[in-house]
Amino acid sequence: MSHYSIRLGRDICMNPVESDNREWWLANGLGGYASGTVTGVLGRRYHGLLIAPLFPPLGRVLLFAKADADLLLDDGVIPLHTNHWGEGGYNPQGYQSNEEFFIDGNIPVWRFRVDNLLIEQRICMLHGRNATCIAYRVSEGLDAWDKQPRIRLGLVASFRDHHHVNRARDFELSVHPIEDGLRVTLPQGNDLLIQGSNAQYQVDNTWIENFFLQMEQARGLEYIDNHVRVGFAEIELHADRWTGIIAGTERSLDLDCGGVIEAEQKRVTELQAKSLPGVDKEVTPAWIRRLVIAADSFVFTRLGTEDDEPYSIIAGYPWFGDWGRDTMIALPGLCLATGRHDIALRILNTFVSYISKGMLPNMFPGDGDEPEYNTVDAALWFIDAWRAYFELSGDVDAIRNVFPALQQIIHYYRDGTRYGIAMDPKDGLIMAGVTGQQLTWMDAKVNGRVITPRHGKPVEINALWFNALSSMVIFCKQLDLPDDEYKAMAQKTGKGFSKYVREDGLGLYDVLNGPEGNDASIRPNQLFAVSLPFSPVSSRSVMQSIVDVCERELLTPVGLRSLASSDQKYVGRYEGDVAQRDGSYHQGTVWAWLLGHYALAEFRVTNDAHRAQQRLEPLEAHLSEAGIGTISEIFDGDEPHTPRGAPSQAWSVACTLEAWWNLELKKSDKRGLAE
Repeated sequence: MSHYSIRLGRDICMNPVESDNREWWLANGLGGYASGTVTGVLGRRYHGLLIAPLFPPLGRVLLFAKADADLLLDDGVIPLHTNHWGEGGYNPQGYQSNEEFFIDGNIPVWRFRVDNLLIEQRICMLHGRNATCIAYRVSEGLDAWDKQPRIRLGLVASFRDHHHVNRARDFELSVHPIEDGLRVTLPQGNDLLIQGSNAQYQVDNTWIENFFLQMEQARGLEYIDNHVRVGFAEIELHADRWTGIIAGTERSLDLDCGGVIEAEQKRVTELQAKSLPGVDKEVTPAWIRRLVIAADSFVFTRLGTEDDEPYSIIAGYPWFGDWGRDTMIALPGLCLATGRHDIALRILNTFVSYISKGMLPNMFPGDGDEPEYNTVDAALWFIDAWRAYFELSGDVDAIRNVFPALQQIIHYYRDGTRYGIAMDPKDGLIMAGVTGQQLTWMDAKVNGRVITPRHGKPVEINALWFNALSSMVIFCKQLDLPDDEYKAMAQKTGKGFSKYVREDGLGLYDVLNGPEGNDASIRPNQLFAVSLPFSPVSSRSVMQSIVDVCERELLTPVGLRSLASSDQKYVGRYEGDVAQRDGSYHQGTVWAWLLGHYALAEFRVTNDAHRAQQRLEPLEAHLSEAGIGTISEIFDGDEPHTPRGAPSQAWSVACTLEAWWNLELKKSDKRGLAE
């Protein structure tokens, strides 16, 4: 089974306006990553060849920014790299030789044409290591050369938190020659090693100033950066083997670039082979197989090693860490759809120890930090993740071990916990909210002002509550425990949920009993009352009305608007400075993760899995337009639905993958969603 290859030709590669906005992303399974643009310029503060978690779990530091390649000829130097400066534009313009860019598995590949010589460049992270390989070989034309062509790499290092930029001469780096490379002594006692056999090295220590970060300028943030060129590496090019360098934090690295590339290709092939259990992968669309590879980049170990360490999920690249809500929403798609039940269980068990008063942390704490629990839905998604895990694995022992923790969640939500979260005994519905706090997934806050407070009884929270209670009934049956308590609560909640049904036929209210009464804003949150496995809606006609209003008012090819365009609060474009962008985050911006839930909801009312899968297909075109091979966090509400936000988002990938997989399974069993 071949990998899905996304290819960009000369029309894009040689046009910096197009290729500057297309990004590649790699991850190493430890929370570290590498990233850049098709052009090769640094467009974000987060671009670089090695961003490593020097301070686990997620204290990520930019260590190695660039390896600027020049082809050395007898009569001159041909630049294969490109830089974009704060003054002076692009110089050099190596993109003019860039004939093709593609992703092979998860490895970004460039092909540069110089006369009859075709040079291939690959970048590959070493999984489980804080190291990146940059390798070259000749694909065509070497026979016409009298001697081996050579490439010189300008080695550009750095040392800063990946969220920041450098001021020139902010720090000092010490560079020393070592066997097969250079050792760069960084501040705070860390080392960056740049090594490669069959290469010649030269020490340099020059600040390179005024890198222009165009994507940061568009975000209204500091957009000039500065780094240090620590030296040069000169390598011979060959047709029959890869040569290059490996930059990392360890000395005991295999310096065989070909072996590194082959090992990563093998790992990705094995990952795909066990993915999508129960589905014929030979007829699975290639773009869905590509999402399996994208899914791998978000799963990581929190303490910097892979042996018996807690696992979690990075919510998105480049600026997110691991969030309780995002992790639980994404877990089925990232781990269960990819056949990694063992990793799913380790992630779930990692979070068990952080349950407090029935709640999961909103943002997972860093080393020494106190977790914050300002989320009303994370714990409910946690129960659903356990349901999904058990449904696929049948692991009764795991459910038995976690059951007391799940009981704690239910009892705290029933009796009351932080931020006014409690069940209303009159109707069985969960109410939540206090002044100044944003508790649902619509959590934007600008200058201390909550944009969408949604205080009262949010519709998706009570859909999740009903789903959680119904899951507890299933768990009780498996454990031979009494289920009367949870059945009675679910029945009461289901009856109380009927209050959400609007008399005008436009689906459900978004929030009941808010400060200003019931909120009739048309938002996608009502969709979960149909898409979740256990629905609190008993009427098929009401289900149909929910799907219909979401299709008519919210559905786009790439996701659902967070607010109907007919609403006076609607903002159609996500742009401007931080305050402007945060203010529009949930006021019309399209969210890709909701598309999978729409497809599942549509299937529930039509029982047509093929039609529901077709709702996901427009995302295939998106895989080549922003984060190459992955799915963006958000899009503009207005056409042409320009990708915005994080270019690679966990729940965008996960919910698309999970929905397609579940729908494919439904084609053969015809049972529909759980009732």
